[in-house]
Amino acid sequence: MEHLMKCDVQLRNVFEEDLPVFFEQQLDSTANYMAAFTAKDPTNKDAFLAHWAKILTDQTIQKKTILFHGEVAGHISSFEQFGVPSVSYWIGKDYWGKGIATAALLSLLRDSNIRPLYARAAKDNLASIKVLEKCGFKITGEDKGFSDARCAEVEEFILILNKSESTDQK
Repeated sequence: MEHLMKCDVQLRNVFEEDLPVFFEQQLDSTANYMAAFTAKDPTNKDAFLAHWAKILTDQTIQKKTILFHGEVAGHISSFEQFGVPSVSYWIGKDYWGKGIATAALLSLLRDSNIRPLYARAAKDNLASIKVLEKCGFKITGEDKGFSDARCAEVEEFILILNKSESTDQK
């Protein structure tokens, strides 16, 4: 079933018209808890729009809207974080558990030859860790930092995708 749904996942450039959908998606408290490292105040629309204005004008960031059956399901990006090339994604809660994150990440990885590529996930965000591992990422380290979404220090895994790992699997 998941394989059939992957065909309905597409990536395209982010349009300003996508931002209201992204904003609504990131208001979900469960999603914020899972992501852990989020905006200090996810309800601050001005701060959200200012953040995205920077992202949209930064040519060093690869940013894509994730479409599922033609609807905006979330976004995915590749950028430099902590001095290393990294990837991140956000899937609206209504789209969880459908294989969308895995399909979107595999698509992004096929279009990029940047390796090694890093990702981070809160240790208890098992779904995101599973997505990353399905796409060839391996847990290589740990870190911790303050989570605005949880108002606490949160432990996270650092994952790496090296050149030797295949992204055409699963």
